[in-house]
Amino acid sequence: MEIFTLLETLEEIIENSKSVPFTNKGVIDREEMLDLIKEIRIKLPEELKQAKWVKEERTRILIEAQKEADDIVKEAENRIIAMIDEHEITRKAYEQKAEIIETANEMAREISNGTKEHADKLLAEIETLLENELKTIQNNRKELK
Repeated sequence: MEIFTLLETLEEIIENSKSVPFTNKGVIDREEMLDLIKEIRIKLPEELKQAKWVKEERTRILIEAQKEADDIVKEAENRIIAMIDEHEITRKAYEQKAEIIETANEMAREISNGTKEHADKLLAEIETLLENELKTIQNNRKELK
C-alpha cells in the first residue's frame, strides 16, 4: 500500500530533520512536507475505494449464497416430485424433502454467516488501518504546527 510508504517517508524526514538547539523541535523543508501530505491525500481515496469494493463484494457473495441455497431447495423439490410414483417412495420422499430442505437451509445459513464474518473482518481491518493512518497524520500535523 503506497500510503504506508508515504507515511514512512514523512516519518523519516521528521526523524532526520536538523534539531533546533536547546529544544526538541526540528527544521524541515516545508514544501517537501506539504508535497508528501498532498500525495497522501491523493492516495487516501484509493484506500476508501478498496473498502467500498470489499463491501460490494460482501453483498455479491451474500446474494450468490442465497441463490445457491434457493437452487438447492429447488433441486430438492424437483427430486421429491419425481419420487411421487409409489406410496412407499412418496413417504420416503417427504422425509428426505425435510432433511434436504433443512440441510440446504443450514448450508445457506453457514455460507451467509461465513461470508458476513469474512466481510466484517476485512472491513474491521481496513477500518483499523485507516484509523491508525488518520491518527498518524493528525499527530504529524500537530507536530508540524
